[in-house]
Amino acid sequence: MATEINQLAPRASRGTMTSTFTALDWLMFVMYFVLLALTGWWINSSGAKNSQEYFIGSNSMPTWLAAISVLATAQSAATFLGGPDSGYRSNLTYLASNIGALMAAFFVGYFLIPRFYRYKVSTVYELLELRFGSRAKKQAGLMYLFGRIFANGARLYMAAIAVSMILFTDIALHHVIWSIALLCLVSLLYSIFGGIKSVIYGDAFQCFVYVGAAVLVLLYLWSSIPADFSTLWQALENPPHNAASKLTLIDTSWDFSSANAFTLYSSVTGLFLLYIASFGLDQDLTQRALTCRNARQGSLAIIWSVVLVIPVTLVFMLIGFLLYIFYQRPDLMSGSGAVMQSSQFSGENITVFMYYVLHEMPAGLRGLVTVGVIAAAVSTLTSGLNSMASVIIQDLYKPWQQQRHTKSEQYYVRAARVSMLFCALALALMAMLCFYWQQSSDMPLLPFALGVMVFSYSGLLGVYASALFSQRGSPASVLAALIGGFVITLLMQPYLQRYYLPTNWQFDLAFSWQLCIGFACSFVICQLGKNSDAVAQKELNGVPA
Repeated sequence: MATEINQLAPRASRGTMTSTFTALDWLMFVMYFVLLALTGWWINSSGAKNSQEYFIGSNSMPTWLAAISVLATAQSAATFLGGPDSGYRSNLTYLASNIGALMAAFFVGYFLIPRFYRYKVSTVYELLELRFGSRAKKQAGLMYLFGRIFANGARLYMAAIAVSMILFTDIALHHVIWSIALLCLVSLLYSIFGGIKSVIYGDAFQCFVYVGAAVLVLLYLWSSIPADFSTLWQALENPPHNAASKLTLIDTSWDFSSANAFTLYSSVTGLFLLYIASFGLDQDLTQRALTCRNARQGSLAIIWSVVLVIPVTLVFMLIGFLLYIFYQRPDLMSGSGAVMQSSQFSGENITVFMYYVLHEMPAGLRGLVTVGVIAAAVSTLTSGLNSMASVIIQDLYKPWQQQRHTKSEQYYVRAARVSMLFCALALALMAMLCFYWQQSSDMPLLPFALGVMVFSYSGLLGVYASALFSQRGSPASVLAALIGGFVITLLMQPYLQRYYLPTNWQFDLAFSWQLCIGFACSFVICQLGKNSDAVAQKELNGVPA
């Protein structure tokens, strides 16, 4: 998520592109969609018989496949394009965030996943019903849906901008709309019939495509640099002008600013909390762990996803390192390097990797990178659509419908497919709103949209901590904690501080520390409610509390 923030900015001067799609690029494009159609047909051929199968795959997914699905869901098209930018501009400290991720994976595997399996839940928010009643479940579900529409809509916009730049060589409104429609249509067709099984198998295919594309780009870049390994190592270890080493892995500085969000202390505090929320409280990722055969395998899927993300992230960062050599070290390029003329294209800020794709990448490989962007975007979109539908049906619609009429399981499967369609429409509209807002306003909608899930995590962490480790809290304090955590974290954003704080009072605080403050405030707010025994459930899904 950190690589996604602030990659795009309001309109400025128009840029140009020196290369367009060739026949070989289009061949890569066609081959991808043929393979996509064939795998989609094979995966969706059986369909889903009931809502449990549609949303958690009847607990039949192997651990390794669920782990890859978690990995693919967490890495969006923005990560595909922004990961190399992190390597280009910074060092390896981003990898240190996996210390917090691994700690969080074990925490979630011990405290949360076994409870989810014990009570046979389809969504993570059902667990709140035990302590705080059905209202709390609905409130948390609505908070999740609100955040996902903004966050995934913004990611869809960023992917569509990249696709439009490469396919159409511009970001005209009608081309961006076509790109949005292409990504939504592919995502829907791939996942709407088979449910979560289609999503997970599809994630494995998409992950193979975009990681394969990244590895080929890395190899091509390596071959285009006429320096040997030891020379490159020294160039990265000792950059000119006494700059800090780009090979630094652990940062032990006490810098709380956004420029150093991945220090060791940040990794074991704020990033630890971030990954607890991401792995255990965000239906988008946790749903994959709920599809395994038992709690142990579900926990292992989360842990293995963290192990797998390290080499994948390293590939993207190494691309950034080589782009640094390519553009910033002409002394090592023997005249074969290039100069980055502008970091903008048609008024949009673009990453160094996107600039390289637009201006330097050869035919064939450019098409493969386009396919990689689409694959990363489709993986994130299919996962989001199914997880959003699961919350809408299981937490909101099904309990309401069961109070009125008895409906068959096939009815809820059909309802889930309809809800996925509406979710896709909502994300498309959000993406178009981001496009319009970026082109016509200085108000920072996109940073808000990309960060909204982090704001939501503050409240969810406080509420779940109260549910797991205390006997206090009530439906009213749960709602106040969810809203309070969101608002407190939101108010710490620099783009809002200028509206309510004097200039000399404004501060720059990394998102990891913002999350710590938001979580602490949310937990205190939730604790203000008295014991909730009056609304607590004695059982959940037939299992005693």
